[in-house]
Amino acid sequence: MPFLVLQDGTMFEGEGFGAWPEDLEKTQAGEVVFNTSMSGYQEMITDLSYSGQILVLTHPQIGNYGWHDEENEADKILLRGLVVRELSQGEGSEHGDRSLEEFCKVQHIWGLKGIDTRALTRHIRKQGTLPGVFAHTFQQGMKYWEDHSQNPMDMEKTKHWVYKATVQESYEIPGSGPYVAVLDCGAKRNILRSLQQRGLRIRVFPAWSSAEEILASSPKGIFLSNGPGDPSDLPCLVKTVQTLLPKLPMMGICLGHQILALAAGGKTYKLPFGHRGGNHPVQDLRTGKTTMTAQNHGYAVEADSLAGTGFEVIYKNLNDGTVEGMAHTQYPVFSVQYHPEGAPGPDENIELFERFYTAIGA
Repeated sequence: MPFLVLQDGTMFEGEGFGAWPEDLEKTQAGEVVFNTSMSGYQEMITDLSYSGQILVLTHPQIGNYGWHDEENEADKILLRGLVVRELSQGEGSEHGDRSLEEFCKVQHIWGLKGIDTRALTRHIRKQGTLPGVFAHTFQQGMKYWEDHSQNPMDMEKTKHWVYKATVQESYEIPGSGPYVAVLDCGAKRNILRSLQQRGLRIRVFPAWSSAEEILASSPKGIFLSNGPGDPSDLPCLVKTVQTLLPKLPMMGICLGHQILALAAGGKTYKLPFGHRGGNHPVQDLRTGKTTMTAQNHGYAVEADSLAGTGFEVIYKNLNDGTVEGMAHTQYPVFSVQYHPEGAPGPDENIELFERFYTAIGA
């Protein structure tokens, strides 16, 4: 029976599925995080913000409705592993393309089922986010941590996960409306759809693109996407956004929000166990209105660090008071930590794309 062994020595024994290799010497490590959504496992697994992580799904039954390719948020998978309590054995939906288990096999995703995901989640909430390793035996897992003292997410800083998640070359999405540039840090497909649905013509740029290259294409606005990893380890990207900031209307989501704060002189920090789920209450500080939001992030913007940057906090998380959005007092620039495009939902804040549409003069 295979194991998930956390760096602190806590172990969970289960049954392997997906891409577990026959080679008993192989292991698979990643930062272990949990998501509390009741549905949307397809969107989560294909969300590039989970690059390098082992995802724990807290809902007890996973895979019930099979796998539908049209709901993928990206073409490539950078998730390190999946942990569930009970895995559905069928395809679930008669319209499904395959089962979740079959998808994991094809995409080389290591999975572990039969795990007490409630106990695992409670442990992470108490101890904070921990790295973990999939191993064929507990002893093998402990040996891994004797040889690897670092977090697997940190061990690959020579090439940040954003540069693995981003597109390799720019491409255009046709539209009849104004042209906007998207700086892709691992963008969810539904973000691009939400822009496209408003008629915008879009050019998607790799994360390493320079400000000069982007400005040379004469966009009416800049969109900064979500993505994986620590934003403070992306100085080149921060410098690019710093150059773009005063020049054009701009909107950022998730990592894009954090990069924007750093570019303005603010600071970010790592959350104890992150925000990942579909029911996080966020309040608009200008109106008092509260909406439910979809979230997936392990870092946040430090509120006090925004003093003197030109940004003011406009949204806050009602669970822990963290910054969920900011707007510039001088430029048509704003950002949110949560995901207004939903996928899988909720989509109570989809109107933020209309705000961006208005900001670019459309």
